[in-house]
Amino acid sequence: MSNPFLPVCPEDVAARGWDQPDFVFVTGDAYVDHPSFGLAIISRVLEKAGYKVAMLPQPEYHDCEAFKLFGRPRLGFLVTSGVIDSMVNHYTAAKKRRSEDAYSPGGRAGYRPDRAVIVYCNRIREAYGSIPILIGGVEASLRRFAHYDYWDDRVRNSILVDSGADVLMYGMGERIILETVRALESGVPFHDMRIPGTCVMSREIEPSYVTIESAEEVAADKKAYARAFKVQYDEQDPVRGRGICQKHGARYLIANPPAMPLSQKELDDTYALPYVRAWHPMYDSLGGIPALKEVEFSIAHVRGCYGACSFCALTFHQGRIVTARSHESVIAEAKKLTKLPDFKGYIHDVGGPTANFRRPACDGQLKRGACKNRQCLFPTPCRNLVADHSDYISLLRELRALPGVKKVFIRSGIRFDYLLADKSPAFLNELVRHHVSGQLKVAPEHVAPRVLRTMGKPPVEVYNRFVEAYKRANQQAGTDQYLVPYYMSSHPGCTLNDAIELALYIRRSGHRPEQVQDFYPTPGTLSTAMFYTGLDPRDMSEVYVPRSPEEKAMQRALMQYFLPQNRELVVKALRKAGRTDLIGFGPDCLIRPERAHAASPAAPQKPGRAGKNARPNDRRESAPQNRRGRAGSSRKPASDSKRPKR
Repeated sequence: MSNPFLPVCPEDVAARGWDQPDFVFVTGDAYVDHPSFGLAIISRVLEKAGYKVAMLPQPEYHDCEAFKLFGRPRLGFLVTSGVIDSMVNHYTAAKKRRSEDAYSPGGRAGYRPDRAVIVYCNRIREAYGSIPILIGGVEASLRRFAHYDYWDDRVRNSILVDSGADVLMYGMGERIILETVRALESGVPFHDMRIPGTCVMSREIEPSYVTIESAEEVAADKKAYARAFKVQYDEQDPVRGRGICQKHGARYLIANPPAMPLSQKELDDTYALPYVRAWHPMYDSLGGIPALKEVEFSIAHVRGCYGACSFCALTFHQGRIVTARSHESVIAEAKKLTKLPDFKGYIHDVGGPTANFRRPACDGQLKRGACKNRQCLFPTPCRNLVADHSDYISLLRELRALPGVKKVFIRSGIRFDYLLADKSPAFLNELVRHHVSGQLKVAPEHVAPRVLRTMGKPPVEVYNRFVEAYKRANQQAGTDQYLVPYYMSSHPGCTLNDAIELALYIRRSGHRPEQVQDFYPTPGTLSTAMFYTGLDPRDMSEVYVPRSPEEKAMQRALMQYFLPQNRELVVKALRKAGRTDLIGFGPDCLIRPERAHAASPAAPQKPGRAGKNARPNDRRESAPQNRRGRAGSSRKPASDSKRPKR
């Protein structure tokens, strides 16, 4: 076949000899056929199973005409907003429009609508009425229940209700999509589908499932919202988790239990599919798709994460049970990388949600599930945790030995508390000697105890131990490499005094963050539930939430106290907190007094190298992979017979 990509226009469909596709796959991202993009995985899984899939990336959404491009598909439409939630893609934590979109041609914004899943489904209904619509991806997955929406500042219905779709698929979708489309082909009514990893609407509850507060109740009562979220959180386990019913008006959302994670063989099969590993050629003249550059020479070796940070949505999407690919699968992908024309000998990452997890947290997780009301690493590592990096070390050594590979880096996050729990120093030594590209990114996130508790992160003393261990490892290896720590401002639980404590820690460590991250209340996280309710759903205790733009600005400014433009905010914060002792000439003072400021602004301590907390001028983007967008862009791509649809 001359064109290895799936069809993007009727001519491609005809070239394959199809009368019509089985599915039209509508996506808010550009079409990139690479396993880091969910749309590529799901379309290739369906193709392998014998289904005919046509791709409709970033269609013009202001009317329904673009959705008729392929005619009526035999079975229905698949809809996703793309790799990330469309609202996160479009807006910063300050609700300002981003000027770029790394998942669109040339990195330009304006190719997808806000709330893309809802808009796309509405247009499909306009075009084809009651045709089956299946939704999935991050936006659908994390909005499956009635949820707080930061951009509307209110509780919205399940996206299944608002979109009018028939089935919502959440979590990792390879097995789920096949079971769902087979049920669809068999004529199973949507309301009767009880497929793990899916949600449907029904007039009746499922008697064996737990019923939580209704959409109307959680919208009216924050305590009800917190209670409902706690049940959702507790049941998010494929082994012991129960299905959940939530009433929306006269109908019930039936959230079937989570699907089991893929087996190693299933995961290997997913990555062995015939991906082109490139964006579609229709984007060549438009500058390509920038997001591919982030992952083009990287390998994902695991899925799932039992770190369970409160602000991370992975618990509700990939789940807490880790599955790893076989060595053979990873090596096979690495060999493919070495044959790519732009490969220069460097594998940029061998990672995943957490790079140094390569097995379930303990031997009982696949039998009993992840523990309810307990975490594997917080507040201290569980006594049943198996902290062992030997398999990962072996895999990395095999990769380093491949012909054509000069260097293998680890750029995904590592859990330093898990690393310290391993009694052997072997992984840290190998990491420092072979897998750090001058700097290692880690995420202590904060230093104040109550903030770390709400975050689900280890005490700062654990991070300090890691700093010293990293310093020793570098000294032994004769290397001079930085640590780049990431910190977050304005997380629930963080008072102004806590922000000042963090600023003092940053000053003492010599860290000068060039950019800072403000807490972003994204759908489906424990931290977002705290932000909305002012309660910690785990124990219903009250949580302080910095909400006012002024306080959030002060907390951000404190993390960059050394910038002249932040002086006024830092002074205001210190005065408000009663910490004017930090205005002066002492070793801990953040800024100079007013009269001395012009002549000699306070300077941080000399930045440190290995073992210190940071490298000067490190960057942390306020959104994943520099995704920013511009409001209402009317810019159109150049004319092309297969140009991306708008």
